[in-house]
Amino acid sequence: MKIGGLEKLSLIDYPDHIAAIVFTQGCNFRCSFCYNPMLVLPDAGRDDRNIKEKGFSPLRLENLFLFLHERFGRLDGVVISGGEPTMHKSLPNFIRKIKDIGYDVKLDTNGTNPQMLASLVKDKLVDYIAMDLKAPIKKYEEITKVKTSCNNLKKSVKIILDSGLPHEFRTTVVPGLLTEDDILEMGKIIKGAKNWYLQVFKSDTDLVNPEFQKKPAYSKKQMEKMVDIGKKSAGVCYLRE
Repeated sequence: MKIGGLEKLSLIDYPDHIAAIVFTQGCNFRCSFCYNPMLVLPDAGRDDRNIKEKGFSPLRLENLFLFLHERFGRLDGVVISGGEPTMHKSLPNFIRKIKDIGYDVKLDTNGTNPQMLASLVKDKLVDYIAMDLKAPIKKYEEITKVKTSCNNLKKSVKIILDSGLPHEFRTTVVPGLLTEDDILEMGKIIKGAKNWYLQVFKSDTDLVNPEFQKKPAYSKKQMEKMVDIGKKSAGVCYLRE
């Protein structure tokens, strides 16, 4: 597993936890609005130097675990994000070592690897799961720019809903990509979820598709309307700015 970076302290990424965020390199999606291009495309002219310029710092595993041992007691959680962590076959062993130290683990995933997700849940290797819900099923490939197994996405949603674990689904709402009708359809996919956050699109940074940089976001009023629509279909929906 290649670690693309470490955020040493976060008070907001893992609910009720003081956490560190570990970023894995590599992703099987190519979402235009993704703000971690240096993790999604590490080999496309975005080398370690580019990662450092964005505030990330590639780490050797032994140095990461040294940090986690030293901070145990001051930190109580580790968020594993990306990129897409479930692309890495070594993820279960990686998490097991983190939990052996004593940390709770939150996993951020795009839901494309339900087999890995089911295994992590079964083996009690995750304590909180956050899944990105990119679009209604019919628009997934348009949004992610890759061929996507809708069945795998639905399986991952079911695994999360049936797991009994604290969880959230989250959707970045980009003008021109998602509409109010899309939000209505997406809510049906995750009906019964504990938390669904609609996230305001931010374009004041490098993105996978530079054409989306500086693109205006929906207004707060428009986002609040979409939240109301989300509540009608999913039963729960919140705004995340």
